[in-house]
Amino acid sequence: MIHYSSSQLTTKQNYKFLTGSIIPRPIAWITTVNPDTKIINAAPFSYFNIVAKHIPLISLSINRQADGKMKDTASNLLKSKEGVVHLVNDAVLNEMNATAASFPSDIGELTESTLTLVDSNTIQTPGIQEAPVRMEAKLHQYLEIKDHEGHTISDLFILEVHDYYFAEEIFDIEKEYILPQKLSPIARLAGDSYSHIDNIIDIERPN
Repeated sequence: MIHYSSSQLTTKQNYKFLTGSIIPRPIAWITTVNPDTKIINAAPFSYFNIVAKHIPLISLSINRQADGKMKDTASNLLKSKEGVVHLVNDAVLNEMNATAASFPSDIGELTESTLTLVDSNTIQTPGIQEAPVRMEAKLHQYLEIKDHEGHTISDLFILEVHDYYFAEEIFDIEKEYILPQKLSPIARLAGDSYSHIDNIIDIERPN
């Protein structure tokens, strides 16, 4: 096999190897609100997954900017302690991608969008109606991730889900089951690439 030592690689090389290997990654398209300016922020992140089920916890890691400052989403989450996490399919792919651009903090990513913002049930942050799945969440735990010199390089948020919303066409109400092929979520690969679920294989787990 081809071998590399991570300590001998640049940040760019480590990023390429991680994002090229750990695929596909689910996308958390999250809306947050700056409690001071009331500006609504929307941004996608693929360092995202499940943490626990007894308390419904999800994780979201947000890298710092090149100058070491927090991104707007991270700052909003830390201040307001809440956000709405959406999953992405083809219907909202282009709109999601547009919000990945670097906007000034005083401009909301959805200002020029045709997307519909809807009120949440438990929190003050609005959600995006067109997304097939959305989850209202509150901050459960926060951790600064530091490098070997003690500089913060990423902000890790553990969020507790308080409300779930599913589009009717992707959900089996009787079984309370999300239909993955109907959902057809977009997953993140490396570079500018995304993927769909291509083939589902069922294998019974051993006892």
